[in-house]
Amino acid sequence: MTRSALFAPVVVIEGDRRRGIVLVADHARRDLPDEYGDLGLPSSEFDRHIAYDIGVEMVIRKLAERLGAPAVFAAFSRLLIDPNRGEDDPTLIRQLYDGTIVPANYPMSAEERERRLDRFYRPYHDAVAALIASVAHESGAPPLIFSVHSFTPIMQGRARPWHAGVLWDLDDRVAKLLIGMLAADPLTVVGDNEPYDGALKGDTMYKHAIVNGFAHALLEIRQDLIADETGAEAWAERLAPIVDAINLRPDIHVVKQFGSRTGPM
Repeated sequence: MTRSALFAPVVVIEGDRRRGIVLVADHARRDLPDEYGDLGLPSSEFDRHIAYDIGVEMVIRKLAERLGAPAVFAAFSRLLIDPNRGEDDPTLIRQLYDGTIVPANYPMSAEERERRLDRFYRPYHDAVAALIASVAHESGAPPLIFSVHSFTPIMQGRARPWHAGVLWDLDDRVAKLLIGMLAADPLTVVGDNEPYDGALKGDTMYKHAIVNGFAHALLEIRQDLIADETGAEAWAERLAPIVDAINLRPDIHVVKQFGSRTGPM
């Protein structure tokens, strides 16, 4: 975990915006500004999935390089504030996460909550929105938005059999293609809205893709497969031609509005 007094909440990786692709990673890092110390936690907690999505920063950097596409990711730990939640979501700032109490998050004053929103959460979403708008302008069409997360092999004592899962709400243009291409390898177990459901009102894909009618998908990769550089490299190499192929389809670069099955928080 890295801490810094001069803390930038967002990292943008430059790429050819004319390609029409935006790569996103909400939970890529476990870092905290100096002023928050360790949130009252032992350092070992920052090696766990509760602090960040293990392996995702390596994957997103390598994928951006292969695609020549821009990427944006949050530079702060989800334990500080979770950028992949709506502002009114009760899990936005977690006090308890997978058995771990976060001392610095309880009690939480209204002033501190607003401070974290203003300094970390909102600048991140402003950066995501700005990159999407820039890519749409430079490419001359609605962009393809591709988000990468990772998940634990076991949760609450239950093994998760999937190697990867594709999350989506009502717009399945990218999701169905991605599931089919990944599942073309008979050794790969792919979840359709597993291990989570993609219908989460207020999350990053809701804010920036669903509301705008942009084609998108959120890919979850099992953490043990990308925890080291070799695994991250292999997945980036595998994903690059898939994303390229999806990006070439004309129906991907069309605004398509839906009602939403996205339920209440």
